[in-house]
Amino acid sequence: MSSEKEPPERGLLGPDPEERARPEGRRNSQGIRIDPETEAERAPRRTTITALVENQPGVLSEVSGLFSRRQFNIESLTVGPTQNPDWSRVTVVVEEPDPNIDQIEKQLDKLVPVIHTRELGDDAVRRELVLVKVSADEPDKIHAITQMYDGTTLDAGPRTITVELTGAEQVIDDALDAFRQFDVREIARTGHTALARGETKTSIAPDRLKRDDTDE
Repeated sequence: MSSEKEPPERGLLGPDPEERARPEGRRNSQGIRIDPETEAERAPRRTTITALVENQPGVLSEVSGLFSRRQFNIESLTVGPTQNPDWSRVTVVVEEPDPNIDQIEKQLDKLVPVIHTRELGDDAVRRELVLVKVSADEPDKIHAITQMYDGTTLDAGPRTITVELTGAEQVIDDALDAFRQFDVREIARTGHTALARGETKTSIAPDRLKRDDTDE
């Protein structure tokens, strides 16, 4: 009589396949599963980024070209001289999710003319200038609103009045809303310019006036 034993069952220990937990999320073109939390679209936020740049031909086109290639959403972009005649400051207002904002800073830092880039905090000092031309049918009311918002009348004629306003974005928006009752002919806004508040440095820059200075 044979006494052979039956071979033990082989297989993976654990629950049956239909009872096992299955990972969520789709796979990309390489077959790698994507975490749904990572893939989830993040809400954009509005922020101001400042970049200290060297005055070189084409520097503004390099900066604006970066935003265009990456398809970042720019609300305003301003550029102007600084305390050093060899440098300029670029101020950009963007509305993007946090990962894109991080990419903007990193990509700007890679540009050769850029000395330093940073995102400004909510407490930064921000200002904007606007010129608004309105019909001059009610000059007394226009003058009253101009004074209310600490504006300046730059040009007054029989048909139009042009006013200059400077202030925070919300103040500018409120002033423009008040002027719309007079038939606004034209508006020109500069966009934000900004500096960090107090002793905080807006940009970290070399101490020397020129990066290529040499001792005599």
